Amino acid sequence: MFYALTHHKIETGPYDFVHQLEDIETLNRRALAGELEVSAVSIHAYAYLSDKYALLPNGASMGDRYGPMLVAKRQYSQTEIPNLRIAVPGTLTSAFLSLQLWAGRNLKYEVVPFDRILDEVLADRFDAGLIIHEGQLTYAESGLHLVQDFGVWWHEKTGLPLPLGGNIVRKDLGPAAMKEIARLVLESIQYGLDHREDAIDYAMKYGRGIDRKLADQFIGMYVNDFTRDYGPEGRKAVVEFLKAGWEAKILSKPAVVEFVEL
Repeated sequence: MFYALTHHKIETGPYDFVHQLEDIETLNRRALAGELEVSAVSIHAYAYLSDKYALLPNGASMGDRYGPMLVAKRQYSQTEIPNLRIAVPGTLTSAFLSLQLWAGRNLKYEVVPFDRILDEVLADRFDAGLIIHEGQLTYAESGLHLVQDFGVWWHEKTGLPLPLGGNIVRKDLGPAAMKEIARLVLESIQYGLDHREDAIDYAMKYGRGIDRKLADQFIGMYVNDFTRDYGPEGRKAVVEFLKAGWEAKILSKPAVVEFVEL
């Protein structure tokens, strides 16, 4: 998504984009502090960011009948989940909100860096792990079992894709700048899709040991038509996901969802 912006493949005018690679929970926390002009964040976190930020209409990560997964060394029933020790990638991640919507708020969990969760479960330090990123494609090779795929569950419940991540822009930049940044991000996404091999070469630097075929598969899951534009279905998914969090008394306030319009 950001390859063209960070490698000067497109003209960005007065704007200079610097790629600061950090895990999503760190970005969520930095956005809460208002540090970043433009950032990827969890849709869950956006519920607490709408006073400072608007969602760009592009750059979404949507799970269309797939998404974050709860995995374990053996199968567990839904009623057993509150008694398990669960490793989670962050309390502001959309994965954690989907877990709470499915299993309830009273969980025994600990935040663990997302790329260590599989190892922690395999080492029996946790009964189950909430996995995001490439672990969704590799957990079975380690002998772990799928307890729940939250993208599947959410679609069965609502008929909608599961909104996981989005791009935000700080409102104090002003409407003109916000709109131009949205246009540039869209141009960068399109460049990546049009120059897929070069963009995958770039993305492979951050692939954490997976091979190119698996990286290409994973990118295809989350860089798709929803990434170009949420569209009516994607926008509805964001609103319904955060509404569900408020109604379940997981979110501390109702979310106000605001998109930059191109």
